[in-house]
Amino acid sequence: MTDLVQCVLDHPGAGTGVAVITLNRAEKRNALNGEMIAALGASFAWCDSESAVRAVVLVGAGTAFCAGADMSPGRSPFGSVADTDGFQSSPVSPRAWQVRKPIIAAINGAAIGIGLSLALQTDMRIVASDAPLAVLQTRRGVVPDAQSHWVLPRLIGVARAAEMLIAGRTITGAQAADWGLANQAVAAADVLTTALALANDIAANVSPLSAAMSKRILWRGLASSAEEVDAMERDAHLILMGRPDALEGGLAFGERRSPKWQSAVPDDWPYQ
Repeated sequence: MTDLVQCVLDHPGAGTGVAVITLNRAEKRNALNGEMIAALGASFAWCDSESAVRAVVLVGAGTAFCAGADMSPGRSPFGSVADTDGFQSSPVSPRAWQVRKPIIAAINGAAIGIGLSLALQTDMRIVASDAPLAVLQTRRGVVPDAQSHWVLPRLIGVARAAEMLIAGRTITGAQAADWGLANQAVAAADVLTTALALANDIAANVSPLSAAMSKRILWRGLASSAEEVDAMERDAHLILMGRPDALEGGLAFGERRSPKWQSAVPDDWPYQ
């Protein structure tokens, strides 16, 4: 295991059930290399499989979130591909949207190239108002990756997505929030605190199984018809209604107290 990506359940400010994944290569502005990509995937997989995890925050060490692929002097991540069958343009596995826990990207600074592409795969994004955000790959002779051509138009529309994907435009965190790319823009010093507060609220007040099933419908719904989404929602209702969490949610609300959830994921996950 590498210390270039750290995953902990006892991060300061994180409540019960909140895991914090830190891209921990501050001296390189958390630029991704192969070792970090593998470790990030392993951290996602652990969060998905660990029933104690109810929400996840992804953040970068230092003043950047992720400056993209490692382009240190004398090194290019865009050389020819020897193993074309094994090549993946979205190299982190599992992807953030495949993790059955809500993932919040705490974009505390620059998110460039694949750094932003990976943040787009998370469920929610809190961003520093002055952080530069860009998918610059067309300005490096390649194309944006990690399904950014699929996600970004759905978040901000085709015209604005074209500015970022084709023209390689850099925007600020404040613009990202205004466009709908980010949920909230705050001062850089407040990004992690804000993201943790959101994660803590989810972990305490949202049923783990309900969150996982809603996330599944949300992401699958982006490529589904209204009828297919309706079928997924109906299936989820039939699974969840009558379970202890469905009963507890109403009781806790009526009694003006915090809910005591009994479900856990993956323990109660109903799908193969």
